[in-house]
Formats: sequence, C-alpha cells, structure tokens
Amino acid sequence: MNLLCSRPRLRWCPLLLGVGSLLLLLLLQHLTDSVQQQNPGVPVPEVPTRPERKVPSWQTEDIPAGRFPGFPPVLHLCSDPLLGKKQPIIKRHRKLLLKSAPYVGSAELRTQRSRRRQLNDVCSKYQKVRWKRQVRVQQVSRLYVEDRFRLLYCEVPKAGCSNWKRVLMVLAGRARSTQDIPHNAVHYSNQLRRLDSYDRAGIAERLRTYTKVLFVREPFERLVSAFRDKFESPNSYYHPVFGRAIISRYRANATSSALKTGSGVTFREFVQYLLDAQRPVGMDIHWERVSQLCSPCLIPYDFIGKIETLQEDADFLLHGIGAPENLTFPDFKDRNPWVKRTSSRITQDYFSQLNHTERQKVFEFYYRDYLMFSYPKPFSDLH
Repeated sequence: MNLLCSRPRLRWCPLLLGVGSLLLLLLLQHLTDSVQQQNPGVPVPEVPTRPERKVPSWQTEDIPAGRFPGFPPVLHLCSDPLLGKKQPIIKRHRKLLLKSAPYVGSAELRTQRSRRRQLNDVCSKYQKVRWKRQVRVQQVSRLYVEDRFRLLYCEVPKAGCSNWKRVLMVLAGRARSTQDIPHNAVHYSNQLRRLDSYDRAGIAERLRTYTKVLFVREPFERLVSAFRDKFESPNSYYHPVFGRAIISRYRANATSSALKTGSGVTFREFVQYLLDAQRPVGMDIHWERVSQLCSPCLIPYDFIGKIETLQEDADFLLHGIGAPENLTFPDFKDRNPWVKRTSSRITQDYFSQLNHTERQKVFEFYYRDYLMFSYPKPFSDLH
C-alpha cells in the first residue's frame, strides 16, 4: 500500500479506497440476503422491528359454523346426500328412524330441502363468504341452546319466539307444560342459555352437531306486528326510549305531552325512523332483518320454518327430534290477548297509509329477507 500510495501514484488512492468500500458493502449485503433466505421471515438482528400485534381475544376469532347434521336429525343416515358423512346408527337412532319413517321423502322433508336450497342460492349470490363457514361470537348471540334434544334455536321476535322458548323450556325439563310458563318467565327468568355463553370449543361443537332451527315471517307483516305491539299498546320501555325520540325527530309541532310520554307514534313516523340512516335511537331486534339477526348465510340452518305454515312445521320439527308426544306447539297469545293478531289484511291497511315511495323503500330495506325465504312482493307496484 505504501508503494501504491507513494507520491507518483497518490491520485489512485481515493479510487482504490472507494472500490474497496463498495466491495465490502456488497459482501455484507450478500451475507444479509443469505441469512434471510435460510431463515425466511426472521429479521436480521441489527434491523429494528416492530413488536408483533397481539392476537385478539377468542371472542373476535372465527369459529367453524359446522355443517348440516340433517333434519330430522337421523334421516340423513339413509336419505339425504346433501348432508355429509354418515354416522353409525345407535339404539336411539333406530328408535327415531322407526318413529320418523313416515316422513322419509315426505312433502315436509321436500319443503325443507327447497327452503334450504333457496337460502343457499341467495347467499351464494350476495354473500360469498358463506362457504368459509366461519362465524364470530356476536353472530351467534341470538341462538338459544337446548342440550337434551341438541337444538339451537335462533330467536326472531314476532315470529313465534315466545312460544318456541316455552317449548325449549319444556324440552329442557324446566316446566311440565308450555301452559305453565308466563310471558315474563319466558323472557326474563334466564332459564335458557344462549350459545355465546359457552366457550369457543363449546360453541363450535354445538354448531357442528346440533340441529339448528330458524322460524321466519313475512317481513311487512312482522314489521306491523312489532309496531302494534310496541307502540299501540302500553309499554314502559318503547314509549319513553323509542317513542319520545321518534316524535321529537319526525313530528312537527309535537305537543309537550307527546314529547314527554312518547305515546302515540304513528306508523308513518315509525317508518321514517326505520329508514333513517342516522336514527335518533338504534335498531331493535323486533324489526331487525332476519339476515342480520340470525346470520343465515354463515350458519347452516337445518330447519327453516315459517309462521304461515307454523302448525305443520312445528309438528314436523318436534316429531323429527323425538320430542315427547304430548308436547305440541302452543297457539295461545298471552301478551295483549285482547288485540287481534296481525294478519295480511291488517298489514295491507297499515301500509296503505304510506305512499308508493315509502313502501318501496321499506321493501328494499327487507329485500334480502324476501329473497332468502321466498316471500312474494306484498304490493304489485313494488320492484
């Protein structure tokens, strides 16, 4: 180096030093790349990295939603190719098969297949994520559990949910008869567990192996039923909480009495609230869409019943799960029993108070429910 850097060759020293530095830099880079290739994903120690983000709690993780165990629960062992791998027939299965034999290939079973097929078709079109079969705890919060008969029932208010809870309580051995259970005991006694009260493994196992049940109702009729129940009858919760906010927001020149009590909400005011993207109070389960309440595009329901065919569907379901023969679905109405049940005729009367644009917007609000459950358009001018 002394020779190279002698005075005659002094001008080459900076160049040689620069080349040496470049070679050293390339060598270090080569070593770095080699380390990363041998240990993919592991950062070079000298490079500072951010700490990994902690995994969220199990309550926000995906949970397998299971498959169709079949309905009636054991009939798929011999009759339904859509429902997956066959299981060995045990003694209890034989008894149920003998009891359910008249239903194999019956009109009721074909109806269930048709309803599930319609739901699958709509979900595959509008919600591709269905096929991942992953749910979260919040999406099973409306499912009630009956462990003895291995049932999961999704609560849809104004679609027979009070009486179905009575049935679940009898199946669970918490009451001898549905007639013995008052309305408040159904909703406020905590006799039934919800699926989200189990741990992650318990949720996944029940979604995989229990018969999952959903009952629905024509959306316009269900909406009118909810309005009549919550706003036209005395109510210590819906009048002050929802009624006052609705009157204050949508009624011009409201009286001080109406603003104070929240009583007297009109159906048009209620619809204005429903369609408002910035509602003064939040959505309520009594008029929330079934597609939101029960996540039917994620949870593979085995049985889809309808209020319009309630007795036939209920009989078929109870027979299929092997329920006691003396247990039938109750048809009494213990809340506001003096008020006539909401019918299609009454529903038409209420919606006639709205103009075409308002009816169209309500139809669009519930459009997914209409498609999923094969309900026809309630007015011919809707599109």
